[in-house]
Amino acid sequence: MPGTAGEVVGVDVHAFTVPTDGPDGKEQDGTLTWDSTTIVLVRAHAAGETGLGYTYGDVSVAAFIESKLAPVVTGADPSAPAATWRRMFAEIRNAGRPGAGAIAVSAVDVALWDLRARLAGLPLYRILPSVHDRVPVYGSGGFTNYPTERLVEQLAGWVGQGIGRVKLKTSRHPEQDPQRLSAVRAAIGDTCELFADANGALRGKQALAWAHRFHDEWGVCWLEEPVSSADLTGLRLVREAGPPGLDVAAGEYAFVLRDFTNLLVPRAVDCLQADVTRCGGITGLLQVAGLAAGHESDLSAHCAPAVSAHAFCAVPQLRHLEYFHDHVRVESLVFDGTLRPEGGFLAPDPDRAGLGLEVRWADAEPYRVYGRR
Repeated sequence: MPGTAGEVVGVDVHAFTVPTDGPDGKEQDGTLTWDSTTIVLVRAHAAGETGLGYTYGDVSVAAFIESKLAPVVTGADPSAPAATWRRMFAEIRNAGRPGAGAIAVSAVDVALWDLRARLAGLPLYRILPSVHDRVPVYGSGGFTNYPTERLVEQLAGWVGQGIGRVKLKTSRHPEQDPQRLSAVRAAIGDTCELFADANGALRGKQALAWAHRFHDEWGVCWLEEPVSSADLTGLRLVREAGPPGLDVAAGEYAFVLRDFTNLLVPRAVDCLQADVTRCGGITGLLQVAGLAAGHESDLSAHCAPAVSAHAFCAVPQLRHLEYFHDHVRVESLVFDGTLRPEGGFLAPDPDRAGLGLEVRWADAEPYRVYGRR
């Protein structure tokens, strides 16, 4: 088995911007319209191996990593990613820890954990304190600008693949949602779990009223960000006064541990979410998992399925993983070794070291916006 002696001898950073495949080249949710997704890729090198990490964000995150974090990581012990994580967060104190800072640290931290696993010759989930060997998923997309035909085709397609939970975006044009929800429910049948994501488009009592309609009329059992995740009072209102059987969820925009604590004390969500590419990477996620367990809250993975499938095996109170249309597309373009759901689960490959990913440089190159090979 390869040894882990030595130090990190270098870090390189790349970014690729991939256009969406939505109508007129755009996708839309309750509060945002976008025409592309940018993946920021980090490679860390030691002892003849290379670890891969990535996040999603603006191309400026790549420059942040190169400027603030690469000097910290170079020379670090590749067997101790958590120690390097502490130094990275200390280094960015004045540059800004929440937001882009945490996103940048996340990508590097994932690369360091991937490197450690590759040096050990083991899949990443095997070097984590894993309690699972696979992660249940739900299909996620259903953008608000999708025509009904495409909306139904996408969500019913996931059900046809054996995925028993699907989610659509809502609340950009609330008057259109009854028709969209009715079409989806008819297409997926009565037994599939139906989730809705308002992306913070609603407010207070308006969100509460829609929570009751979503559940009572269409059987929605998961309502994500009915109000802004910064509106803790509004989240608590919907959670406490909403219908039994409807879980309120938020946490995808939590960056540091205090952000997650705010959602749990006092309780504002039924199920906490975390994004391993935003919350400080795998090291940060392990802290969030402990916090969630201590508050008896399930934890759901937000997107980035190629990393999340490994990382969330180490979450004791795991709920599920968001198998998000955009990230599935981008990861399949940029990497070989991505995973596909089987029976509604993503299972890391036990025979591939680290994340099991290799960069498809030739396919990614036309989308490059930062760095060079």
